Amino acid sequence: MSWADSLGFMPQPSPLSLLVAVLVILSIPLVLHTIVYRHTSDTLPTFLLVGPSGAGKTSLVTFLERGHPSATHTSQAPLTVEISLPVKTPLASSRYRSPHDPTWEVTKKFLFQDTPGHGKLRYHVFDGLPKPQNLHGIVFLVDAADLSSIGGDASEGLRQAAEYLHDVLLTLQKRKTNSRTSAAPNEIPLLVMANKSDLFSALPVSLVKKALETEITKIRSSRGRGLLDSGTADANVEDDREWLGDGGEGKFEFSQMEEVNVSVKIIGGSVTGPNGSDMRQLWEWFGSIL
Repeated sequence: MSWADSLGFMPQPSPLSLLVAVLVILSIPLVLHTIVYRHTSDTLPTFLLVGPSGAGKTSLVTFLERGHPSATHTSQAPLTVEISLPVKTPLASSRYRSPHDPTWEVTKKFLFQDTPGHGKLRYHVFDGLPKPQNLHGIVFLVDAADLSSIGGDASEGLRQAAEYLHDVLLTLQKRKTNSRTSAAPNEIPLLVMANKSDLFSALPVSLVKKALETEITKIRSSRGRGLLDSGTADANVEDDREWLGDGGEGKFEFSQMEEVNVSVKIIGGSVTGPNGSDMRQLWEWFGSIL
């Protein structure tokens, strides 16, 4: 029997078997792409965007993602997008590299999570802050044109912004004060960005800092008296877990947060404006961490 005749005795694959084989071959690249994409997304640095409603958080996210702001609506749930840092933005990880290093041209990516600003939906933020996963920093967005005070009384915008920021800082502080080990928690930079700085009624950055520190001081003092009046804190026992900053006494300053590995910086900016968006300082802050 010749070699050609022997082929007639070999089993021939059925059409169904051929179809299954083709589907398996075609699906392998898709499966590998999904696995790689998920792994990359899980390992990308993450930044959290928080702030009161109306500050412009969703507009900021769409601008960073698409390069231009778009019509937005009040957020009801967290939204995470992948952001590409502009190529020429200086990176902390590239400070010792030569300007001729080809890796300078590699786009750096990170995840940016927008969170609802409404009081009833802020649990999305506070549930995750005590044990953040791959969190590299927090952007707290405020409306620079809505932080005024008249006769020592804070506006509603200033009061809401200060209360929310106080609670965020206190939650970050508790990572250390509630810790059962002597090891310091990882540093989490917090950037307060005064949005809408291009408006005539907007406060300059120096006054934004002063207004927030002054109002947080009042909030800290008021809540401290409430704890003592309710009996939940003992005046004779030093317990700083519920007091923001240096024991809850005197004037609060953002520099006090450095003791609990939280560095606070304040910048101005504008997502929309007559001269376009002003995001230079924000991009530089991202780059200083990545």
